[in-house]
Amino acid sequence: MKLLRTIRFDESDTRVFPEAADPGEWAVPGTFAFADADPDSLSRQEKQAFSNGFLGLDSFGWSTLVTVSTIEREEYDAVIEALARHLQQEYGAPDFATAKAAAKEEIDYAVSLSEHPINTLLSLSRFIEGDAIREQFRIVQPPGDKPHTKIWEIAPDV
Repeated sequence: MKLLRTIRFDESDTRVFPEAADPGEWAVPGTFAFADADPDSLSRQEKQAFSNGFLGLDSFGWSTLVTVSTIEREEYDAVIEALARHLQQEYGAPDFATAKAAAKEEIDYAVSLSEHPINTLLSLSRFIEGDAIREQFRIVQPPGDKPHTKIWEIAPDV
């Protein structure tokens, strides 16, 4: 099975988000964190998390990028339990069974986003459209995959 894992190439996440996820955390899109939020009342860092953040499942901080990784069944079960506890404690799920069902749905959604080769990098763009929050996911191509731009050429002597 595959799941998303946070990755950090530089320290920008620690400056742009209210709390940055640590590299290597299992992750989900985390859009549920903004379900009741008024985007106009969010701080600049919260707006950045809303617009571009994946939710790490250890720190419950945010990450700009995730990578597709393999996950063992025991880890999968553990992240569902951790997210369920978080949903109950921080979001007021009425009981653990309800929280666990919601957590499993969120984790399974992240699993469905992981149907790419291992180490594929993904980014997220989240926005309001009408009364709904929409998500767009993109594969981030490594910079070395494209040819360099030609900035000069040798001209024959005239």
